[in-house]
Amino acid sequence: MVAKLKKAHMGLVPKLILAIILGILVGQLTFIPEVIFQIFITASSLFSSLLSFIIPLMIIGYVIKGISDLTQGAGKLLGINLLLAYSSTLIGGFIAYFVSSNLFPLFIDASITENVQEEIAALEPLFTIPLEPLLDVTSAIVFAFLFGVFISWLRSEGRGEIMYGFFTEFSEIITKILNTLIIPLLPFYIFGNFINLSYTGTVFSILSVFWRVFIVVLGMQLLLVSLMFVIAGLYARKSPLTMLKNQIPGYLTALGTQSSAATIPVNLECAKKNGVSEEIRDFVIPLSATIHLLGSIVTVTSCVTAVLLMFDMPHGFGMMAGFIATLGIAMVAAPGAPGGAIMSALPFMPIVGIDPTGTLGNLLITLYITQDSFGTAANVSGDNALAVIIDKFYAKQIVKANANVKKETV
Repeated sequence: MVAKLKKAHMGLVPKLILAIILGILVGQLTFIPEVIFQIFITASSLFSSLLSFIIPLMIIGYVIKGISDLTQGAGKLLGINLLLAYSSTLIGGFIAYFVSSNLFPLFIDASITENVQEEIAALEPLFTIPLEPLLDVTSAIVFAFLFGVFISWLRSEGRGEIMYGFFTEFSEIITKILNTLIIPLLPFYIFGNFINLSYTGTVFSILSVFWRVFIVVLGMQLLLVSLMFVIAGLYARKSPLTMLKNQIPGYLTALGTQSSAATIPVNLECAKKNGVSEEIRDFVIPLSATIHLLGSIVTVTSCVTAVLLMFDMPHGFGMMAGFIATLGIAMVAAPGAPGGAIMSALPFMPIVGIDPTGTLGNLLITLYITQDSFGTAANVSGDNALAVIIDKFYAKQIVKANANVKKETV
């Protein structure tokens, strides 16, 4: 009997880390002719053009579908779930901004900023292809929000299923493009980017900052999730420590899968252990896996703030507030795959002055995906805290409704 060896598949994060390491090492090999580096940089540039072409289509596919879906549901409970999830996401984003803008300047000093700015002159690709997007980002956003809202209105009138079906399948096509083309090519894209960063010397200044950024991000995520369970425990009169202990399997599953959607079955069991009723956990957990992005927004906001500080770009509260509020909606469209949140957030980077297809956009993709597991784990853990709160609210509404029925009977 001949034993068959299964081919081992390396996950996305190890591939990205390997691409970063190889890019740094290759970029330091001074005996390699500059034109060789430019070949890899050209490949990255072509990928960047493709990504730029896809971004407006991502907005149209995901945002229209997301808005159309979120306006359908169980009335008051849907509204409460949306309000709590969006509020939690916003609060997480604003806390991340205030912590980042006050703490990061302690280790992002003038010398690092000067080094990055002096060394940023990069090698140019050998050639480019003029691949223009069908729509610019602003037009795509306006189109998506208008169509999403009015398709929702049509559906509330018992119509609009043809349009809804069209954009549902359109979003599925975009997801397929991301999963079969964009995501698999990211390691090669990042390899070329880091060759360029390493060749110019910029990479060392950047990495000296971002390992500290990630420590701060992880600390914020754990504290915010713990706070959510404390609030849920106080409201529902349950032990926060017990609920946190029950959440450990869901947290670890999300670390391994990097997908909120893939963690839903385990998270439902965690909710069951926390005493959440079946009808509430079956409603809240799958919905919150899409709309509640506490961990993701903490990471994106922190990384963006760090990049803005490093390159001495504007990062005032007014601008960042608009960016965070937009992200809370935009990332709802994130596909349930590694890096989905940052891919959905990319089209809105121009709000803070970052070109999503430029060097800084590339850097943010790399930095986000390498720690995406922790953001996803924070997202799904927060989902169960929301489920406890909504379950208690639902129970109170039932008691109130029963009391009203008794009064009317009497």
